[in-house]
Amino acid sequence: MKITDITVTLFAWDGIPATQYGRHTGRFVGASDLGLVAIETDAGVTGHSFLGSASRPASNDAHLISRIIKPMLVGEDPLARELHFQRMWGRLRMNNQLRVLGAVDVALWDLAGKAAGMPVHKLMGSFRTSVPAYASSAVLPSAEAYAAEAIAFRERGWGAYKIHPPTQWEADIKVCQAVRKAVGDDYRLMLDSTWSYDYVAALRVGQAIERLGFYWYEDPLVEDDLGGYVKLKQQLGVPILATEYAPGGHTAYAPWLLAKATDYLRGDVAVKGGLTACLKTAHLAECFHMNYEVHHGGNSLNNVANLHLIMAIRNCEYFEVLLPDAAQKYGLLKDIEVDRNGLVHAPDKPGLGAEIDFDLIKAKTIAVLG
Repeated sequence: MKITDITVTLFAWDGIPATQYGRHTGRFVGASDLGLVAIETDAGVTGHSFLGSASRPASNDAHLISRIIKPMLVGEDPLARELHFQRMWGRLRMNNQLRVLGAVDVALWDLAGKAAGMPVHKLMGSFRTSVPAYASSAVLPSAEAYAAEAIAFRERGWGAYKIHPPTQWEADIKVCQAVRKAVGDDYRLMLDSTWSYDYVAALRVGQAIERLGFYWYEDPLVEDDLGGYVKLKQQLGVPILATEYAPGGHTAYAPWLLAKATDYLRGDVAVKGGLTACLKTAHLAECFHMNYEVHHGGNSLNNVANLHLIMAIRNCEYFEVLLPDAAQKYGLLKDIEVDRNGLVHAPDKPGLGAEIDFDLIKAKTIAVLG
């Protein structure tokens, strides 16, 4: 089996609600575009993935697939994923185009699963068939709004709620206090401060949420402040979750492990270079007796890929559902659903096993690159 063609179909995503997750996203609204990556073979098997998100259009990066990746892979064996990953890593890592690498790698895994007639998580070596989900907020207008949302998801049977706060440390503490009071002492809460504090503010917020019994404290300091994270971790009992956007790909985790700067590792197929990179990192984290908590993937098909990864590893506790749905879910006929027990379940069809809405993509096509 050989790769015969690689294309990216850019398609419009309209009607995105005004949404913000922190200073790093700003407030985005209205329209974006996604890219449907298709890797075709002479055996009639095609692998697919999505590139882009509501806040980062695929049109920013899609040209790199036709200009760099296609000449590298056409004529090659699509099942030689590790070889292709290493070659793509060598070309793309210097320009930090990990989203492009991730999209191509996910499509290669989808192709391999279809060729083998099994779900991707079975190719990886399945560990389980379901995992708990947690609701992950946008930045909301008031402490009362966060409290109401947390209560709503608790009542729906979801086991945990994560706060993306206003990113002003005093206001953030008040939000955390309000949510804890609303949901009670036994409900799991997390805080993701999206790299917003200096060390002193991060310490003050961390001490506050430690008293409130929060489950983890995510990204309080800027992504490259390794020394600050070392100091912060030494001062706090609440577990630190960092490395989501730590500069670099999978190899950049090593300094964090050696410095003991975080309690968990963090990543997803979009920001760390695909399923291959994430699987390597999850196994590395396991060697250090750490969890690899998988971040939201930015689009519906990336989240399906993330779900396969989680089903294939032991050391991830949750599947993240980033809110609101209308800023995250697009392009599939049926998206991932959380059941009444707060669980999401392993896909059981070959490859990624997702039903892509090809009619929608055809109607919304902007351009085909390749």
